[in-house]
Amino acid sequence: MEGSLGAPTRHTIPWQDDAWYDEEALEAELRRVYDICHGCRRCFNLCDSFPIMFDAIDESPNEEVDDLTPVQLKQVADACTLCDMCFMTKCPYVPPHEFDLDFPHLMLRFRAVENRKGDTPFIDRELAKMTRNGNLGTTFSGLANWATKEGNGLTRPVMQGVTGIDARAHVPPFREAPFAKSAQAVVPPPNPDGPAFGRKVVLYAGCHDNFNDATPGEAAMKVLAHNGLQVRVEYPECCGMPKFENGDLGGVASAAEEISTFFAPLIEEGWDIVPLTTSCALMLKFEWPLVEPDNANVALLSKHTFDVSEYIVALAKDTGLAPIDPMEKSIGVHFACHARAQNMGAKALEMLKLIPEAKPQLAERCSGHGGKWGIFKQNFDRALKVGKPVGRTLTKNAPDMMVSECPLAGPHLRQVIANNDEEPPARIGHPIEVVAQAYGL
Repeated sequence: MEGSLGAPTRHTIPWQDDAWYDEEALEAELRRVYDICHGCRRCFNLCDSFPIMFDAIDESPNEEVDDLTPVQLKQVADACTLCDMCFMTKCPYVPPHEFDLDFPHLMLRFRAVENRKGDTPFIDRELAKMTRNGNLGTTFSGLANWATKEGNGLTRPVMQGVTGIDARAHVPPFREAPFAKSAQAVVPPPNPDGPAFGRKVVLYAGCHDNFNDATPGEAAMKVLAHNGLQVRVEYPECCGMPKFENGDLGGVASAAEEISTFFAPLIEEGWDIVPLTTSCALMLKFEWPLVEPDNANVALLSKHTFDVSEYIVALAKDTGLAPIDPMEKSIGVHFACHARAQNMGAKALEMLKLIPEAKPQLAERCSGHGGKWGIFKQNFDRALKVGKPVGRTLTKNAPDMMVSECPLAGPHLRQVIANNDEEPPARIGHPIEVVAQAYGL
């Protein structure tokens, strides 16, 4: 039976249950799910997990999932970027269907078992310590940025040999100071004539805005203040997405506890919470409640968290926005996977349509970057391959500018476009930057 009469749902993640880590049970579930995928093949064009799976089955002696070795089962899991697109856009067998298929969370379980066994690679574990790495990077930003710069023939080959990070991959440069600290001195006061005057919003500066590129955060800060909101910028800790990718669910739970406890009193005081990165918004809104279903602060934060584009669109409907000057430009809009996974619709497209005379055009495929997955030597060429279709879609009509809601996808898509033998734009930033530009901010 294909399809389900109910809306897709997700189960809580039983990461504290020892039975969830049973390797025989995990292998049985991998084979059950792979067999369903093998019979369907609707996800063949999403990422390399599925072609790897289907090729392995087709080339096996009996063309059956039972023929796959544990190594082949792992190869499928290792290729998954946890983008959630199979669950969100393709699979007809997600819960409450009786097949009960949640492929991304099965891959998460696989990684959680590896993590508990101590099999998560050392570099993956260290890269996931984002707050520590960010503080070190900003402290020594000059040296760090020189060493990690693309084209540095002295340091990047050494970095590749030691860490496995591909010498060609873009590594985000560090700011001289964390955004949450420097922003306090430059946050604009709320515009008393703004239609949303009296409302309050906390911008949760995720790791990328806080330590690497605060351009989207600065733009959001200005747009919201211009519309009358009182704005503050906070960074209590990393949301835990990199640890989530590693299957370190204990680390994710700790981050959820710390950050939700930090934000709970602010929410009680009437502040809305707006993460500056789609991955952070996804964690706060959807993944944390599945990891910590009995935590009241996590549940409260989930209800009061809004993606940046989602929040601007909601303001436009609730209070109206300050008048925006016309901007007669075509805009290629990459619909980032973790924006789509929030199940809120194409809010970036809706937001840009609020700009008079702007012509945004949506490109819906994955960029291929996949968090830290795409920067490693064994994955980088595959990341370029996965991003090839969306790179072509973005450049097809030669838009005046291109944007992506994912801060890692933007620079990666520039590399994808160049790899497609086309000229990439100087920057693929966040859609909120275009709104700020239209306001003249």
